[in-house]
Amino acid sequence: MSFDSGTRTRLVPNGDCSHRRDTARAMSQENVEIVRRVQPDSEADLVELFKAVEDETALEAAVAASASAFADDFVCVFHALSEEPRPGLQGMRDYWLDWLAPWESYRAEITELRDAGDAVLVLSRDFGRRPGMDKEVEMHGSAVWTVRNGKIARAEFFPTDRASALEAAGLSE
Repeated sequence: MSFDSGTRTRLVPNGDCSHRRDTARAMSQENVEIVRRVQPDSEADLVELFKAVEDETALEAAVAASASAFADDFVCVFHALSEEPRPGLQGMRDYWLDWLAPWESYRAEITELRDAGDAVLVLSRDFGRRPGMDKEVEMHGSAVWTVRNGKIARAEFFPTDRASALEAAGLSE
């Protein structure tokens, strides 16, 4: 019996590294929980939520409250708007304000958080209502959040393209 000095995993004669798999599984579940904690409540109106932090003082307070969950080099891509990554929480907020601009109300109900190793696939049912509309429009949104060293390093939003989100996460239906 020997030990892999890099991971302190016991290597057994038949090559079974179940401890390494268990550690990876636990870390993946931790990634899911990190991503779950930064998701808004399903009843939250995202138009109100993101517009509430328009003034600099409110924005600074919101960033400070959530900054510990995000890597210093965090970037966000909102694929329906641009392929250009925007840096920081301010970049994510700006993308969301761009996406929400035509909506009077918009909310997202998380239907699934799926472990994808260093990434977490978030599937949602999104509901939006534009000015003058009586009924909400329903969309199937998705996002891929990448976690590195216990912090969110990247968020990619796919508001209408679930297949691309699955591909980005390295998953299939």
